Amino acid sequence: MEKILVVEDELSISTLIKFNLEKAGYTVTTAMDGKEGLEIARRELPDLIVLDLMLPLMDGMEVCKTLRMEKNNTPILMLTAKDEELDKILGLELGADDYMTKPFSPREVLARVRAILRRSKQTPNMAAETVEEQVFSMGPLQIFPEKYEATFHNEKLELTPKEFELLLYLAKNQGRVMTRDQLLNAVWNYDYVGDSRIVDVHISHLREKIEEDTKQPKHIKTVRGLGYKFEG
Repeated sequence: MEKILVVEDELSISTLIKFNLEKAGYTVTTAMDGKEGLEIARRELPDLIVLDLMLPLMDGMEVCKTLRMEKNNTPILMLTAKDEELDKILGLELGADDYMTKPFSPREVLARVRAILRRSKQTPNMAAETVEEQVFSMGPLQIFPEKYEATFHNEKLELTPKEFELLLYLAKNQGRVMTRDQLLNAVWNYDYVGDSRIVDVHISHLREKIEEDTKQPKHIKTVRGLGYKFEG
């Protein structure tokens, strides 16, 4: 039974999420502040964390940042309020896998949770699917699917799981224009109803790590009005 940690200080929201996740068959632990949530995440190693942005003692942004700095790649679904657009982007930049804007329906939470968990389960199988192609070499960039690693100028890149999956998918489709919707479906395995911001944020982060000049990228190019194209 998969374990989910819900870190939310509004009792009514926490109770609602917990009830619906348990009804769906998940084991749920809750925390009412960021510090407690961080301690539980470290101790119990949940399969997924539902993390509110605004929390007492330690906010969700800091919790997310701390976990990622500790190399803890537990998937994180961040909860934000309507007027926190900038914070959504910062959350994704710090390593959150997805975000939801309040108010939301329990059904939507369950759909997002299932999609994230399904994708995280598929991750280890990527190596098996790419046994014949052990290394993707494109100039100074090398991708090792079996190791789940990539290097640039022979230095290991610090990539989040989603950044690696996005990079690998782009490399596999080198030379092809990929729309944002295609990337959403392939990497996040979820219908974001036209919300492509999560793709743009991850593309921006990849460019910072593999481009000599992010303003004139050589590898991940924007195709205006369509999406992105990867070139070696």
